Amino acid sequence: MHVKKGDKVKVISGKDRGKEGTILEAFPKKDRVLVEGINMIKKHAKPSQENPQGGILNQEAAIHVSNVMLIDPKSGEPTRVGHEERDGKKVRIAKKSGEALDK
Repeated sequence: MHVKKGDKVKVISGKDRGKEGTILEAFPKKDRVLVEGINMIKKHAKPSQENPQGGILNQEAAIHVSNVMLIDPKSGEPTRVGHEERDGKKVRIAKKSGEALDK
């Protein structure tokens, strides 16, 4: 997968197209990611110990990883991700600026 938890991404297709957010969780086996504030759904919850009121909750749903693009740290624009070996380590780089994405 070209993105991981904590990356800033932009949604490039779907109902939330153009919005930006941070990846909260990645599901590599399913090729899906959970992005903060994107693909919000309403979940009906029965009253429980943690939520004694119950009711309808808003929460994020996972979207396919192909619908998001990583944001270049230098320019702030969406970019593709490349891989390079620097100092004997394999790092992800932004194709637009050549900037390393992994610290």
